[in-house]
This record gives sequence, structure tokens and C-alpha cells, in this order.
Amino acid sequence: MFKELRNKFLILNLVIISVTMIMAFTAIYLMTYNNVNRDINGELRKISEFNRKPMETPKDLPHPPERSISFTINTDNNGNVESFDSIFEIEKDFYEKAKTLALNKNKENGRFKLEDNYWAFMIRPSFYGNKITFLDITSRQGILTNLIYTFLIVALAMLIVIFLISRFFANKSIKPIKEAFERQKQFIADASHELKTPLAVINTNVDVLLGSGEDTIKNQSKWLYYIKSEVERMTNLTKDLLYLTNVDYSEVSLIFSSFNLSEALENVILTMEGVIFESNILLDYHMDSNLIMMGNNEQIRQVIMILLDNALKYTEPKGKVEVVLRRNHNHSLLSIKNSGKGIAEEDINKIFDRFYRIDKSRSRNSGGYGLGLAIARAIVEQHGGSIYAKSVLNESTTFTVELPLIN
Repeated sequence: MFKELRNKFLILNLVIISVTMIMAFTAIYLMTYNNVNRDINGELRKISEFNRKPMETPKDLPHPPERSISFTINTDNNGNVESFDSIFEIEKDFYEKAKTLALNKNKENGRFKLEDNYWAFMIRPSFYGNKITFLDITSRQGILTNLIYTFLIVALAMLIVIFLISRFFANKSIKPIKEAFERQKQFIADASHELKTPLAVINTNVDVLLGSGEDTIKNQSKWLYYIKSEVERMTNLTKDLLYLTNVDYSEVSLIFSSFNLSEALENVILTMEGVIFESNILLDYHMDSNLIMMGNNEQIRQVIMILLDNALKYTEPKGKVEVVLRRNHNHSLLSIKNSGKGIAEEDINKIFDRFYRIDKSRSRNSGGYGLGLAIARAIVEQHGGSIYAKSVLNESTTFTVELPLIN
């Protein structure tokens, strides 16, 4: 599919460029042709009008100071040669051939080829009959012919170069589309997989309840709690998916106001103190006070919660989590570092992808769907900030959030 799309793009691009080149080259050729034709006609007029008095022999005629090869023939009304004039020695048979070709055109102006040379002529009435002026235009005709060959060579070379360049940029242009399509396919597959598990649990528990029709609800309440738990998980998953979809289509409108980022971080840490204590994890935090930013307080708190919760999940018992918030010029830098196994280099750039989990079994048991970091990145980017991660295997992982401040 993508190969066909690329080929269509290439063909369309080459057709547009070919038509443009044909139009441009045609315009250049027509302008050059008109200029050459105007120059030829002007020179023919000069030669024809140089001597209006009829004369009998060539040696009595004065000669115009022209660089081109030219000659004139005076004929009677029947087309017979009366006299001719040329500064070059030309056989009389040549005059006869030139006169015949000119008169056969039945036009006052025209061109013909005679003995490998191109000639232009102009016929004017004279006292005895007609005065025909001839001008050698072989060099001018050569210019026009060479111009056509040059255009063809240049056009062919340009099409080859443009084809290669277009193919390169077509591949680059289609690459993000292909990646987006693959991500969408993976997204649908992952979402279907995540929904399949709770649905299977719900279906199993419903079957158990149906098989215990004579028992009381109180005795079978644990199955109902299992169903309720899975429904809640599905609700949260659906809500997260809807949020990410709206972010993709820029349909999430946040209400921004100024708030104290330092206080927001402190409040999140206080709400999670109990979880940290029960997990037997040491928390160490340092923060600059009164860092004011413009944004959505709840959304930023959600980012902090996601990162802190992620750090706690992947910190071994008796491990350590460090939280640092400091000012860096007109930005704030929030870093959350946890000790633990770390993240491999090949995974570090994928952890913000939707449904991506390094340890799938552990994430499922923890209740996660692999959407937390994707949501965090979406929120941070909506606030004009950036988020990235660094890790050292078997030592630590650090997530850093950079957000703009207003003071």
C-alpha cells in the first residue's frame, strides 16, 4: 500500500514538473525564435531596401555592409532572371534554384533549404517585376536546432535528478505516515488485548454466579467485587484512551491559570507518603520554593503522580526515590530518580509509546496499561514543556520534566 502511494506521489510529481518544464522551455524557445525571426526579417528589409534603383549587371550594384551571406535577384513579371547581385561567386544554376524555390512558396516571405544551407527570402515588387532578397540563415537555424537538443538533454537530466530527489523525499514523507499507520494498528491491537482480559474475567465470574443460582448474593459477593473491579479498570482504560485520542485531534481544551508548582509537587508527595512508607522505600526530595507557572494545576499534578507512581513501582524494597525541583533560568526542572534495574537503551525511546511496557507481567499485576507515560508526555507538551528519561542499567532511572515559568 505504501509503495503504491509512494509511486503515485512520484508519478504525480514528475508529471507536474514535466508539464512545467515543457511550458518553460516552450516559452523560451518561442521567444528566441521570434527574436531570431525578427532579426532575419529586419536584415532582409535592409538588404532589399538598400538599393531601390534597378540595375542590369551585378558589378554596377553597390553592396550593403552586412556580415551575413546574402544576394538579390531581379526578375521580370514572368519570373525570368533579369539580374543578380552578390559579393560571392555563385553559379548561375544556384540563382535559378533559389528563385524557383522562393517563387514556389507563393509567399512574400519564407524559408527553404538548398544544398545543406538554410535560406530566408523576401519578395518585393520592382520596376521590371520582382526583387527577391536571399539571406543565409544556417547559423541562426543551427542555434534554434541546438536549443531544442539542449532542452531535451537538460530536460532528461533534470527528470532523472528530480526523480531521485523526489524518491528520496517521497520515502521520507511516507515514513511518518507509515509509522503512524503501524502505531495505529498496534494501538488497536493493544487496546483490544487489554479489553479482552477484563471482559474474560467478567464473563467467567458471571458464569460462576449463574451456576450458583440458589446461593445468596452475600455468599457470592466476591465474584461481584471481581466484576466491579474489572469494570472500573475498563472505565479507566476507556477514559485514558479517549483523552489520548482527543489530544491527537487537538480537541482537549484546558483552562490555564497561574499556580505554584512547588506547592503542587509537595501536595502530591504528601498524598503518597503512606504508599511510600508501606513500600519500604526511602524518599528524598528537594525543591525550590514559589515556582509559579501558567497551566492546569490538576493536569500537572497528574503528571507528577504518574511519574512518582511509576518510580515506586520499579523501585525494589529498601530502594530510594529522589525528587528534585529547581529553577533553570525561566524554566523549572523536575527530576524523579529511582534506584532499580533501569531501562535498556533500546527501550528508553519507546517507554512513552502507548501500551509499551518493558515488564508486561509486572505492569499487568500492578494494574497498569502502559498509558501513564504517554498521557504524561501529552500533558507536558500541551503546556509547552518537554519530558525525557535517562537510565543506567542495574542502577537508576531518571525522568525529567521541563516546564516554562512566569516569574
